[in-house]
Amino acid sequence: MRSSDFTHQASDGKRLFVYRFLPDEGTAVKAVVHIAHGMAEHAARYARVAEALTLVGYAVYANDHRGHGKTSSSDDLGFFAKEGGFARVVADLAELVAHEKKEHPGLPVVLFGHSMGSYITQAFLIEHGRELAGAVLSGSAGKPNALASAGRLVARAERLRLGERGKSKLLGSLSFEAFNKQFAPTRTGFDWLSRDAAEVDKYVADPLCGFDVTTSLWVDVLDALGAIARPERQARIPKELPIYVFSGSEDPVSEKTKSLEQLLAAYRLAGIRDVSHRFYPGARHEVLNETNRDEVTRDLVVWLDAHIKG
Repeated sequence: MRSSDFTHQASDGKRLFVYRFLPDEGTAVKAVVHIAHGMAEHAARYARVAEALTLVGYAVYANDHRGHGKTSSSDDLGFFAKEGGFARVVADLAELVAHEKKEHPGLPVVLFGHSMGSYITQAFLIEHGRELAGAVLSGSAGKPNALASAGRLVARAERLRLGERGKSKLLGSLSFEAFNKQFAPTRTGFDWLSRDAAEVDKYVADPLCGFDVTTSLWVDVLDALGAIARPERQARIPKELPIYVFSGSEDPVSEKTKSLEQLLAAYRLAGIRDVSHRFYPGARHEVLNETNRDEVTRDLVVWLDAHIKG
């Protein structure tokens, strides 16, 4: 694998940090996979899956979203934008996909999104789905439940109380802490991510992981969850676009896949012809960092090879 990085200047002037992983010299690139990471983490964490994909001929790009990783300054950690932050990160991906198509003319592009990145991907499918040859959703969810809908009101109240860059312990307790309590007795605050203690420890030790995001980012994401679940918007996704959804059966984000069953049904109702899924028994939220990650990665490669023709 050949790895490098670059910064891409977005249309509003923001500089986005991007990792580029390419197959070794002499190996033909058959398609591009762009990875959109989750909340309170960063794109470098996907180097392992990138290596597996480059070994079989895929070029992989992964950017740090605004407010995350090397795209963020210390002042902006956990902050998208003053206005329209979620739409802005979706637009960032559209610009990056266009850039990658210029670097690899004629090759298909697949968008892979994990957790928050999967919600960004869901929005991308609605707004820019025709730019893609396929999409993969990991650790995702469908229509918000009553608790998530109530969370929108809490997030707005906390933004009013603490300011748009404020960090709310209440929002943290209603999300990450609530997820973790489902695995009590717990060893760390992030046992809900994986059964692999070493992977959890790496996350906990990483200063660019597990931080509190701003009240405005919570508002951005919680508002987006309702918007991307509207049937009239899902109906805009290209019917021929193949979509692969995978998750751990114990992932609290999807209510142990209940929310994903709703999403799969909604996509099929929208007329999307090729929607497949795989739920891994016992696995938690970060399936690519789970004890069965090699199996998960192999299944991802099998799906890509079957659906994406370079």
